[in-house]
Amino acid sequence: MEKASARWSISDFQFFMITPVSTHKAFDGKVGFFSHDSKVNSCLMKFSVFVPKEAETKPVPVLYWLSGLTCTEENFTIKANAQRFASQYGMMLVAPDTSPRGEHVPGRGDSWDLGHGAGFYVNATEEPWAKNYQMYDYVTQELPQLIQENFKVIPDCQSIFGHSMGGHGALVIGIRESHRYRSVSAFAPITNPTAVPWGEKAFSAYLGEDRKKWENYDASLLIQKLGYNRPLLVDQGTEDQFLKTSLLPERLEKACHEAQVKLEMRYQPGYDHSYYFISTFIQDHFRFHAQFLF
Repeated sequence: MEKASARWSISDFQFFMITPVSTHKAFDGKVGFFSHDSKVNSCLMKFSVFVPKEAETKPVPVLYWLSGLTCTEENFTIKANAQRFASQYGMMLVAPDTSPRGEHVPGRGDSWDLGHGAGFYVNATEEPWAKNYQMYDYVTQELPQLIQENFKVIPDCQSIFGHSMGGHGALVIGIRESHRYRSVSAFAPITNPTAVPWGEKAFSAYLGEDRKKWENYDASLLIQKLGYNRPLLVDQGTEDQFLKTSLLPERLEKACHEAQVKLEMRYQPGYDHSYYFISTFIQDHFRFHAQFLF
């Protein structure tokens, strides 16, 4: 079966286990939106891919983006202006949806910070969530396998970053799976979810009341337990409306200091939690990841 490249269009190629939805030329490469039947999440999942022109002739590194609460695979792809820098560095850029969705998937319309659009990148163990909400395995195993089977990427050359809930997911995955991801960074991450309302609500629903299980998905606690042998980059806006109630960057700073992990925590004066903030500093994150991917 023929593999995809930057020259593909919906009519040109047959993909392995994924269905093209749309394709758009951008910065000499292509942005594609795809769907597929996820075995891990037992539902239809969606993701976007930017394929740089370099992938026409050779495998390239891949950078995964995890979005925040209420987002889909479209928000970052449309708003962050990230393809400009993915093209500049010759990286593939992949952005999955933030949760399972569908009529049969629990959580539809119940709450903006639980269920659809709020997968929190954990493997749920509690009903009714356990069947569909296996986002940790989806991001770290199923999705990378699909990308490797359908696009020209270097399998052992991948990094991860994200925003808010997705910043939490990127940090947790990057720390726990340091053998898989060469680098990790985040924008306004939920750094200590076991200690804030967003995390307590999601983790009690998805993981149950045993708070020891929650610790596997808390970046500040994982740093203390596992350490991390590479630098971390985090950008945080000082006018972020969730800064003091939900993000708590000082907890991550403290954990990294105690574990002797090099953290560059950049407080950006006047910036909020929006994609205006992300798009302003996104180039710096590509520059950071390029140090480890090339």
